[in-house]
Amino acid sequence: MGKKVNWGVLGAANIAVKKVIPAMQAAGNCAIAAIASRDTARAERAAGDLHIPKYYGSYEELLADPDIDAIYIPLPNDLHLEWTVKSANAGKHVLCEKPAGMNAAEVRRMIEVRNLTGVKIQEAFMVRTHPTWLAVRELISGGRIGTVRAVSMFFSYANFDKSNIRNKIENGGGGLMDIGCYAINLSRFVFDDEPARVSGLIDRDPETGVDRLTSAMLDFSEGQATFTCSTQVTPYQRMQIVGTGGRIEVEIPVNIPTDSPTRLFIDDGSDLYGKNIETIEFGTANQFTIQGELFSKAILENSAQAVPLEDSFKNLAVIDAVFRSAASGRWEIPEEL
Repeated sequence: MGKKVNWGVLGAANIAVKKVIPAMQAAGNCAIAAIASRDTARAERAAGDLHIPKYYGSYEELLADPDIDAIYIPLPNDLHLEWTVKSANAGKHVLCEKPAGMNAAEVRRMIEVRNLTGVKIQEAFMVRTHPTWLAVRELISGGRIGTVRAVSMFFSYANFDKSNIRNKIENGGGGLMDIGCYAINLSRFVFDDEPARVSGLIDRDPETGVDRLTSAMLDFSEGQATFTCSTQVTPYQRMQIVGTGGRIEVEIPVNIPTDSPTRLFIDDGSDLYGKNIETIEFGTANQFTIQGELFSKAILENSAQAVPLEDSFKNLAVIDAVFRSAASGRWEIPEEL
């Protein structure tokens, strides 16, 4: 058996215990060696359920464990910077849930800490390494749909629970940070470029203050991207990529299923009723397993990681600009690194 990265997990959030940890345990080079929670009983329960050898009642105890090589952080958004910095200063590599920070300035700080400590830090945009999205990038670069001119995405779910962390503005809740970040990231990925300016429109929940309906336009050198995300409408997600010679539709762009094939639809535009649409199916794959394997490989081989922090800065710079635009009513220019 090859060498593995010993991972520690800070927090027993649902995404960690239900999705990411089981997926990473299936990766050949990942060993989930410890989990920590500020509630010792919760940490013990998660460790037992997931067969994790060690558990801790504080994050500091886990960071002090010399056997831990890397940390996965599924904590609320407002804690990402603090615990990424503490983990890096403890000599641990870091995989932090998206968005990496509350704003681009926080990611700038992460980059400084990474450069000082020499550890690897990555934002957990798992979609970027899924076979479906790699195929989309290949189809575009191969000229299958001509020059991409427009990208459009809709992403939504319904969460009216005021006590839920996603509905707490002080913790970085709201639709733009939670799911709009994917629309921005994937638009940048498809165009392989950065938007020169952005425009945003936001409707906020009158009780919680979080953005519950956000739309934005991103102005790229060769085209435009638009998206709408919402946390208080019926769940739905689709992405359309339209070029000068065809169209690609991504059926489930973010929550890609692990128990059924994923599909892309390629339309040459010759029939508006879709008679000539080609469907491409991909076998089942777990994007969290792939993410864990690739980041662990980068650690073990000291090689380049799939999503560098510089990319994370650029993504949050666009998010920041959307927030500014919604407040100012003007186009805003994303900050440069």
